[in-house]
Amino acid sequence: MSSKAVEIAQALIRCPSVTPLEAGALDYLQSVLDGLGFTCQRLPFTQEGTDPVDNLYARYGTSGKNLCFAGHTDVVPVGQVDRWKFDPFGAVIEDGVLYGRGVSDMKGGIACWVAALVDLFESGWRPSGSLSLLITGDEEGPSINGTVKMLSHLSDKGETWDACITGEPTCDQTIGDVIKIGRRGCLDGHIVAYGKQGHTGYPHMADNAAHRLLAMLQGLVAWQIDAGTDYFDPSNLAVSTMDIGNPAVNIIPGQAKASFNLRYTNLHTGESLEKNIREVLTKGAGGAEHYTLEIHNQGNAFLTEPGTLTQVVAKACEEVCALTPKFSTSGGTSDSRFISNYCQVVDFGLRNHTIHQVNESAPVADINRLTQVYKRIIETYFAG
Repeated sequence: MSSKAVEIAQALIRCPSVTPLEAGALDYLQSVLDGLGFTCQRLPFTQEGTDPVDNLYARYGTSGKNLCFAGHTDVVPVGQVDRWKFDPFGAVIEDGVLYGRGVSDMKGGIACWVAALVDLFESGWRPSGSLSLLITGDEEGPSINGTVKMLSHLSDKGETWDACITGEPTCDQTIGDVIKIGRRGCLDGHIVAYGKQGHTGYPHMADNAAHRLLAMLQGLVAWQIDAGTDYFDPSNLAVSTMDIGNPAVNIIPGQAKASFNLRYTNLHTGESLEKNIREVLTKGAGGAEHYTLEIHNQGNAFLTEPGTLTQVVAKACEEVCALTPKFSTSGGTSDSRFISNYCQVVDFGLRNHTIHQVNESAPVADINRLTQVYKRIIETYFAG
């Protein structure tokens, strides 16, 4: 069973747009949107030390409230290609399931939104305002030359948005069961503890950097960051790597390294957490001079409080899918962390059960159902 959404999804999957490659995906999207009367802009960005990234912004209408759809056409690498049932970029349908890298995350979501627009426009419907699409090629990569720069550039040119749907895969068991109304913040930390190398038989002549690091990490692991909120589970910190690089068992190491990842609620910012982290590490190390710390804050937490936008999306799920969706803030980050600085935003898309996996796939029925939900969201939003 085919549909416009499936056809668009297949065309996008057949573009091998592994970050940061465009590979024809944006060209194809632009051709479809041009045909609907959208004004399209290509916004390539780069900076020293990073790969150039192409992006697409398309808008229909010049006034009234602006409903935006955000997405990304870049995909993660295919991994072990010999374990795929079909060509990862072949977009094969078998037994009612569409296979291909990026079908769920998130070329399928983009296809559903564009197909909803095609259906509406072909019926003669037009928005009582503006519709826009913010499509990047840098979400699965460092997220430096994509959405964050597009938003800044367009905002400087006077562009504004009133609400945004980001088409990330959010649903769990069935289409319409989960809407992400926020995301936790994400912070990475890299520690290097310093001591003095020596012989294990003469510990008084050395300073064990590994022992110092263990005390520091123990402080981080024992730290009760918060108890969570009405919409967020408690913040959590996980030590992800430890590396001493010691070639022998009778050497006291003079240096030891570790990395950690912290997912946090909207009670904090990256800046406030860095201050707290340094306090914990300094206490464990016995002084700030005994370590160095590099922090990379990938994005602060955000929350779109239940209101007009969430009600529109929830109502569409109820009417099309006959269920009441759960509002959630679980999972990883998305580009909505940047969009939330400009307007209300929620993440809502296909199911996330095969994202980034070998044999990534989505049932055709899910794609068709999401298209109908998106169509209803658009109609309801502009109906007031």
